[in-house]
Amino acid sequence: MDTTLTFPLRKTVQHRTIAAAVAAELRRRILDGEIPAGSQLRQDALAAEFAVSRIPVREALMQLEAEGLVKIHPHRGAVVPELSLTEIDELFELRLLLEPRLLAASAPRLTDGDYTRLNDILDEYGDELRARHVSRWGELNRAFHLLLYSRADKPRTASIVANLLQDCDRHTRLQLTLTGGMERAEAEHAELVRLCRAGRIDEACELLRAHIENVGRALRRFLEQRGPAKGG
Repeated sequence: MDTTLTFPLRKTVQHRTIAAAVAAELRRRILDGEIPAGSQLRQDALAAEFAVSRIPVREALMQLEAEGLVKIHPHRGAVVPELSLTEIDELFELRLLLEPRLLAASAPRLTDGDYTRLNDILDEYGDELRARHVSRWGELNRAFHLLLYSRADKPRTASIVANLLQDCDRHTRLQLTLTGGMERAEAEHAELVRLCRAGRIDEACELLRAHIENVGRALRRFLEQRGPAKGG
């Protein structure tokens, strides 16, 4: 009986492990722009490329759909969606609502160790910006913001914000690469740390609002100039 139960379980775990690896690689390609918006992701072609069955590929695409990186259509399969103005507006409105509240609760409790880690992230972020290592920008941006909010003791809000930052990863990379936002982002991150460490929490929250608003405005301006689809 044990053998009969173990084999399907092992097979399920194996599929999940493969699916996670496929999802990670496709996520990287989409976020790096190697797979542009509008591209169709065919399960059979991906299965052949990764030398796996279609089952983990299907699971990987479903995971990416949950993250908003692909949209699965009944007859077209999985497609990388265009960035839309309505999506950007909603994402950044939610960030503006939640992140300053988290920072206000977290900043007074940040420790010396937290500030050391924040400065380490800033150093690495600057290096990766200048090296044009696009694949690291969103990850480091997310790590920086989540560490700033880590002492808020608001786990539900923090979980929502973590998901919003993940959803904004693609937008963040686009904003940094196409709107000349790299130097401003680096400077504003450093100023956020300085203000928090100095106990100037209200000023830090105001800067954070301006920081988020600027990214959203820059993305909206870029998409309006490019003339994307306006829908969601």
